[in-house]
Parts: sequence; C-alpha cells; structure tokens
Amino acid sequence: MTTFPDFPGELNESVLSVYNPSNFDLPVELHDLESIIGLIQSGENITFELVELVYVDEEGIIEINKKYLERDYVTDIISFNYNDEQDSSPSKEEIEGTLYCCAPRIAEQSSEMASNIQQEFYRIFIHGLLHLAGYNDTSKDEKNIMTQLENHYLEQLKD
Repeated sequence: MTTFPDFPGELNESVLSVYNPSNFDLPVELHDLESIIGLIQSGENITFELVELVYVDEEGIIEINKKYLERDYVTDIISFNYNDEQDSSPSKEEIEGTLYCCAPRIAEQSSEMASNIQQEFYRIFIHGLLHLAGYNDTSKDEKNIMTQLENHYLEQLKD
C-alpha cells in the first residue's frame, strides 16, 4: 500500500500528481498509475499534460458533486477536463484535468463485486482518464465502450 501526501513535497517531471486528503490506505503504486497514463496516451493517440488524482472521502465527493454537478450522492469518480471544449481535438491537444476519486466508495465497490481492490482502483483511474480523453458514459452503448476500454487497459497493465 502506498501513502501519498496531502500535497506534493517537491515538483517532479511527471504529468501525474496524487493527493490523498482522505488518508485512506491506497492499494495503488505510483509507477502503475504512470504506466496507465502512458498506455492510454499511446492507445488513444492523446497527450496528458497534467493529471491531478485526488482521493477524497464520502463527504468530499458529495461536496464536489453538489457544488459542480448539482447532485447529492456518493459516486466513485468525478472528472474535470480543463481544456477548452471549443478547441477540443483530443488527438493533438495536451489534456489537463483533475480526477476526484472516492477511495472508500471504490473499496466498497470492489467488495460488492468480489473483485481485486487494486484492480478496482486502477479501473476507476482508467475510467477517469477516458473521460478526460473525451469518452462519455451517458448511454448504454457508451458505457459498454468504456468498459471494454477499461478491460483492455487493465490487461495491458498486467503484461
């Protein structure tokens, strides 16, 4: 298990910054998260310039959900893409965004589905990156496409 600081201690060259104000014991490894970014950049022909990954608790995700999406419930992830939609051309732009993940909810989902907790954390991270890359999951077909891509990138991570 990796313990991430609330704020980075020093600047680094990575496009990924991980924050854990939830203090949840995260079952992820930084090198795996960075590998996932590389897999998606290559597979989707995009470039991430900055990805902030913030692990919050239930209260934190509800607060974000209410404030920005006018929803009052716990969810596993909320993605914010900071690129200008009018200039959107995912194959060329350098994508910047923040992924707010509810660590306790992801762990609960893993338990409910009897899945590996680390794989569930990685699946949700991949899901958020796919949202930043321009994928949506508002329809059944879109959800199926995203699930297939999540499975694809999880398999690539294992290799």
